[in-house]
Amino acid sequence: MLQTIASAAADKKAENIVLLDVRGLASFTDFLVIGSGTSDRQVRAVGEHIEAKVAEAKGPRTIGREGYEQGEWVLVDFGEVVVHLFTDDERRAFDLEHLWGDAPRLRWDPKHPPRELFNVHKLNAGERQQEVVQAAPVRKRSAH
Repeated sequence: MLQTIASAAADKKAENIVLLDVRGLASFTDFLVIGSGTSDRQVRAVGEHIEAKVAEAKGPRTIGREGYEQGEWVLVDFGEVVVHLFTDDERRAFDLEHLWGDAPRLRWDPKHPPRELFNVHKLNAGERQQEVVQAAPVRKRSAH
């Protein structure tokens, strides 16, 4: 489903699409998909397109959606994946990538989408090693 969501966002020209693996870090979801639009109208269109493509792919139903009225920050909750779409100013203000700085991440490249996104190999006693496969990782910003 991550690929469906990221591809749908790219279809509508969302920018700077980043996928975060928050398994073990968040109790409310497994993955976050974050993207930007150049206007509130585009942000709304990206969210609507993602919902349509997930439904078309017979993915999970949308269990929550917010922000379509203003369009500066649209949230679409599919349970295991939560999508955050922002205008550039809102994205900088909320800075979710920094908030989830410990999460493995990758930047979605629509020209070269990966076949596999995140591999998780279980270790002993609930520990795990996370590896991003076939995608360039996003560099974490250094703390100021």
